[in-house]
Amino acid sequence: MGANETVRDVVLPVLEPHDVELYDLEVQGPLVRVVVDRDGGVDLEVLSAVTRAVSRALDAADPIGHRYTLEVTSPGLERKLRTPEQFARAVGETVKIKMKPDVEGDRRVEGVLSNADSDGITVGDRKLAYHEIERARTVFEWGTEKKRERRS
Repeated sequence: MGANETVRDVVLPVLEPHDVELYDLEVQGPLVRVVVDRDGGVDLEVLSAVTRAVSRALDAADPIGHRYTLEVTSPGLERKLRTPEQFARAVGETVKIKMKPDVEGDRRVEGVLSNADSDGITVGDRKLAYHEIERARTVFEWGTEKKRERRS
C-alpha cells in the first residue's frame, strides 16, 4: 500500500464528524495535502477543526514515518481535476485541459465538459482518454452565478 492510500485510510474516518468529504489527497515528499469539500463549500472554521482532527489522527497513527507539513484546504473556485470522479462532478462546467506532448491534435483544450465516464471525457466534440491528459481544471466564470449540483 502506497503513502497516499495509507494516509487516506487514517484521514477518511476523521472527516465524517465534520460533515466534509475528501476531494483529493496528495503525499509528496514532506507535504501532506488534504483537500476537503461539502455542499455550500467550507469556511475557515471548518478547515481549522478538520486540520486539528487530521493532525491528531496522523500523529497517533504515524503513517508517514518522517517529518511532514500538513495542509488542509478546500478545492477553491478553480478545481484541479485528476480522478474520473472529479471529472464526473464537473460535467456541465467549463474546463481547461493540457494534453500530454505526444497526443495528436491541439495540446490545449478549453470548453464545456459534456461527459465523463470510466474511459475518459468529452469536451466539445473531442473525446479525451484520461491517460492523455497532463493537467486539467475547472474555469470559474466571473459574473455568472452557476449553482453546482452534487452528484452522489
